[in-house]
Amino acid sequence: MSGKYMLDTNIVIALIAEDPSVQKHIAKAEEVYPGHCYWRTFFWCFQVRTAKENSAHIEKFTASNTVLACDIGTSWEYGRIKNILQKKGCPIPENDIWTADLAMEHGLTLISRDEHFKNIDELKRATW
Repeated sequence: MSGKYMLDTNIVIALIAEDPSVQKHIAKAEEVYPGHCYWRTFFWCFQVRTAKENSAHIEKFTASNTVLACDIGTSWEYGRIKNILQKKGCPIPENDIWTADLAMEHGLTLISRDEHFKNIDELKRATW
């Protein structure tokens, strides 16, 4: 499976935990972007006993990947997606709307283990 992917926080955490499924897919991916999930990943690492070790893994991963930034286009897409979800009566966490809109803006497939992303019809998504 090759392609261009954005990783949700739960996938970055699985990668740090050396999940074989995630490692296998990463090895075959053409391009991988962690989006803006680092703040959530750092939050996670301070909640576990191995915060310093996990923090080092995250910093190593960020050094070898491009972090996509939010801009006015991302903000526009966020508003559009949130409006659609609100009209459908299917709200999802705010952070995940930002993740989805950044993936959509850059034409990336979002890799996540969160089911609520299925409520965003135009989002290309997969589970590893």
